[in-house]
Amino acid sequence: MPAHTDTHDLRHHGDAEVRDGRLTDLAVNVRTGTPPAWLRERITEALMSLAAYPDGRAARAAVAARHGLPVERVLLTAGAAEAFVLLARALRVRRPVVVHPQFTEPEAALRDAGHAVERVLLREQDGFRLDPGAVPESADLVVVGNPTNPTSVLHPADAIAGLARPGRIVVVDEAFMDAVPGEPEALAARTDVPGLVVLRSLTKTWGLAGLRIGYVLAAPATIAALERAQPLWPVSTPALAAAEACMSPRALAEAAEAAERIAKDRAHLMAGLAEFDEVRAVTEAEGPFVLLRMERADEVRERLRGLGFAARRGDTFPGLDRRWLRVAVRDRTTTNRFLQALDQALTAVGAP
Repeated sequence: MPAHTDTHDLRHHGDAEVRDGRLTDLAVNVRTGTPPAWLRERITEALMSLAAYPDGRAARAAVAARHGLPVERVLLTAGAAEAFVLLARALRVRRPVVVHPQFTEPEAALRDAGHAVERVLLREQDGFRLDPGAVPESADLVVVGNPTNPTSVLHPADAIAGLARPGRIVVVDEAFMDAVPGEPEALAARTDVPGLVVLRSLTKTWGLAGLRIGYVLAAPATIAALERAQPLWPVSTPALAAAEACMSPRALAEAAEAAERIAKDRAHLMAGLAEFDEVRAVTEAEGPFVLLRMERADEVRERLRGLGFAARRGDTFPGLDRRWLRVAVRDRTTTNRFLQALDQALTAVGAP
């Protein structure tokens, strides 16, 4: 399985689709209406402490308590993206493998650190479900998303845990797991899987993309190695305050309610998409976004922009091409407007 040097734009992300600020945003998977007022207040209060250097002890303890883990298994990061950079720089691996299609930053970070990255491409005809047997036995680092961005497929925890081997690190990006009701396939609290590294983000559910806050859960030795690769004070005081607040019982209950609402809104979106003969959605979607296939999707996306909607192009994800779009799950009113615009866009381009 050769390393890939193709032309996928691994640095393209959904925010590039909405920078003009005039479009209804279906390209970025951050929950709308966030951060909530109570969280903004906590962040604002933290601004009074900016003269002091950040102290992450309370936030780290709160994350550990939320997952029932010792603090030695927790590392706070400036978003999950920083965690991928730390993994690429700090871990000594010979044969890293990234399971695609998925978030492209892990591969980009590995490449930037000088690694030759190999890919396992999940197939549309298999519903983009994980095939553990497709991962080379000699791979000593495997990266997989769950639920996976952009397919929205939720892989069984046992299938991912089954990737563990002596001498292998298994990195699971659970950035969207808290948007899945009950988190049934979460591995965050597991300590029985050797080499397991779980990444979580607080930017999606809580609307903190501009604040940059996430965390890593792993064995203490791995956490120590990643921490040595971090600069001093990597997470700001406001971000630490947000992390601590988002671990509270109130916040967890609110996130659980939001996950239930997202599931209902996603079902509404999927039902509407099923009315289009020209559109095929990945039916196994469990996350706050849906992956769509249609002919001339790039032209449809441009038509949608003209109609006021930003959708995420799919051709920058390895394993996908210009026939794919990703759309975020929104409230029913927004979804109904989008479905009307999609109908107009498909008619305009004459997509078969």
